Amino acid sequence: MKQTFTASIWLEGEWYVAQCLEIDIASQGKTEAEALFNLEEALELHFEFPQATLVPLSR
Repeated sequence: MKQTFTASIWLEGEWYVAQCLEIDIASQGKTEAEALFNLEEALELHFEFPQATLVPLSR
C-alpha cells in the first residue's frame, strides 16, 4: 500500500534537509533530489516490518 506524505526542504549550511511533515523523520543530502531520495528511503525503513537477526536458543 502506497501512502503520500508532505516534505519540507531547506538548506542548512552545505546540506539540504528534507523532513516529512506528517511523521517526525528527516534526512539530508548534497542536493534537493538526494535529500528527498534519502528521506524516501528513511520512510521505507520506518514502515518496514521488523525481522529477527538472531535465532532464539531452544531449551
